[in-house]
Amino acid sequence: MTVETNHPETLVLHAGFRRDEATNAVAVPIYQTTSYQFDSTEHAENLFALKELGNIYTRIMNPTCDVLEKRVAALEGGVAALAVGSGQAATTFAVLNLCKAGDNFVSSTDLYGGTWNLFSNTLRDIGVEVRFVDPTDPENFRRATDDRTRCYYAETLPNPKLNVFPIREVADIGRELGVPLIMDNTACPIICRPLDHGAAIVMYSTTKYIGGHGTSIGGLIVDGGNFDWEAHRERFPTLNEPDPSYHGAVWTEAVKPLGPIAYIIRARVILLRDLGSPMSPFNAFQFIQGLETLPLRMRAHCENAQKVAEFLTNHPKVTHVIYPTLQDGEFRRRADAHFKGGYGALVGFELEGGREAGGRFINALQLFYHVANIGDARSLAIHPATTTHSQLSPEEQLASGVSDSYVRLSVGIEHIDDILGDLRQALDAA
Repeated sequence: MTVETNHPETLVLHAGFRRDEATNAVAVPIYQTTSYQFDSTEHAENLFALKELGNIYTRIMNPTCDVLEKRVAALEGGVAALAVGSGQAATTFAVLNLCKAGDNFVSSTDLYGGTWNLFSNTLRDIGVEVRFVDPTDPENFRRATDDRTRCYYAETLPNPKLNVFPIREVADIGRELGVPLIMDNTACPIICRPLDHGAAIVMYSTTKYIGGHGTSIGGLIVDGGNFDWEAHRERFPTLNEPDPSYHGAVWTEAVKPLGPIAYIIRARVILLRDLGSPMSPFNAFQFIQGLETLPLRMRAHCENAQKVAEFLTNHPKVTHVIYPTLQDGEFRRRADAHFKGGYGALVGFELEGGREAGGRFINALQLFYHVANIGDARSLAIHPATTTHSQLSPEEQLASGVSDSYVRLSVGIEHIDDILGDLRQALDAA
């Protein structure tokens, strides 16, 4: 891109790609190919040895995915990114890029149910321990840290608890101890840049707001390039010790000529190479299309969500509403410190009558879709206790912010009168 800018409205349209060199096409082509012709045996050898970067095989990289990676990295203020097949894959890779069997990481309790299950069951089964802590007190992360702690993990705007995470405070604790903070920013693209507040790694389920239209599954990891992995060599053996799968390469040393990208390069050439789950070129194309309107959509999402939260606050059948602008004290301070241009599109509330009333409300909705997703342009609603968080124990549900009467809305960009009208008639039926 020839224009230097930090404005997201411009970056999502121009970063990482100007035109296709072969055809002059201005839309990013879908490179629907498995593999790529090498110029010579020397060229092929250099690519496989990482002496130069280039396309080898679409399981590892693809030109369409490359544009998406560059645009999101620019949007987040990072140095490089990696596109993968889902948000769950992005979370898994983000942690396993640093953790081996016998290691641990500290996670906020305020998580999406699928992430909780991944951490507490699947990763545990392969020998990686999660230590859940309540982020209300950032010092809980320090207390849970030991010599085998490889990273911290949290969601910026936890789904569905919606208490903004203390990014700066936990990131500062981590940097003091030599532990990087990984932030899931899925619910807050555009309105929050965790790297600006001290996070080292940002990940997304691109399925949600980046895609925006409920058509494709994908995930992204962004390397901030702002964490000194070599300063804490013993804590990060995956990056600082010889890697037998790459002829003894030490990643922090091997990629120095390319910049501070040891973390993301290892995720690509080890985890993505060996475990698979690449993003398909077609899905990358879909996400690029979604990215181009993301700033406009987020503005509309946030404006509508604010009005929905105010409407619910004044409804007699609603006992409690969760939205950042309705909070006070430390939670409101964190929201104001981390968000710019809006407070997100997720609204949570509790109804009189508990689970039964929540079921009647969901079943009465006409405009809102009852789906297990967030971030669509259309409005969505779900009852987490019986769906997204149903595999958690009652105690785990409460820790993650889910009660029997809790309903979560993902407010879309329809006209606000129609959104409120549907909520009104559904509440009457509840």
